[in-house]
Amino acid sequence: MAQSNAHSTSPHSLSLKVLRLSRPSLATQTPLPPTFFGQSLDIPPQASLAHPSAELSSTSPLTPLLTLPASFGAAYVGETFACTLCVNNELSPPNDTGKSITAVRIAAELQTPSNTAGIPLELATAFAEEEAGEAGGVFPPAATLQKTLSHDLKEAGAHVLAVTISYTETSREGEVASGGRARSFRKLYQFVAQPVLAVRSKVSSLGMSKENGRKWMLEAQVENVGEERVVVERVWLNGGSGIEWSGGVGKDREGVLQGKSIVLKPRDVEQVMFVVRDRGWTTPGGGAKALAQVDIDWTSAMGEKGKLMTGWLSARA
Repeated sequence: MAQSNAHSTSPHSLSLKVLRLSRPSLATQTPLPPTFFGQSLDIPPQASLAHPSAELSSTSPLTPLLTLPASFGAAYVGETFACTLCVNNELSPPNDTGKSITAVRIAAELQTPSNTAGIPLELATAFAEEEAGEAGGVFPPAATLQKTLSHDLKEAGAHVLAVTISYTETSREGEVASGGRARSFRKLYQFVAQPVLAVRSKVSSLGMSKENGRKWMLEAQVENVGEERVVVERVWLNGGSGIEWSGGVGKDREGVLQGKSIVLKPRDVEQVMFVVRDRGWTTPGGGAKALAQVDIDWTSAMGEKGKLMTGWLSARA
């Protein structure tokens, strides 16, 4: 995540760290074959394992150990972007500088490709206990104030997380306190949201009858354009007014299983078909009608949930 620091004429008493919240992954290991050099030059094969076990035959590159991401990682459209904002008071106890910090405020907004002005984000308290520095209280030296935020990523492209910290700094000389000075700084964090699934759709007419109304076949090709395999748990339709449909993958509104989950490796393509009907088709001539949106639920290899919905697909008489 690229970071841009705000400049200030004097050092701030507070600092900000932004930590992304993401699921851990399985630790990997590279098993080495045994050697027979002799003269104490051989390296035990267990030494190359991240998770040594009594079974030396374990040559799997994956271990049961979990590891946290070493970097920001990739952000994908359809997932929930979540992070923790940590504001630290850099004054060390005992406070010999004569400064006190009060009224700490944290505000965050997310700039997206379609909204460069920024979307205000709701912040939640990271811990249940009351935090110092808020509501005009004193923010003690070496204390930390944490807030969490989450936002569903719906667009591909560059995103900017803007975090603004404001506080009041009061200087003391002996028992006399000078007037509090309002201070603030702002930091920008840039990241790119990448698509995981690409959907190509096609609508073909199946004719019209007095009993069933007009019918169409809706084809949706779902491609994994990401870098990791995903499990597509459900592909179904969000139908328009008066629209009935059948087919898809996963359970429909009544809980009926329409098809098993689909495992898509990178660049894999799966085709899902629906039969869509409108018993009350009244659009005359060549008029168009919105039929449905393709709604997809998927899960990453480590259980991260994702959701994707296409635009409205239309058909003409």
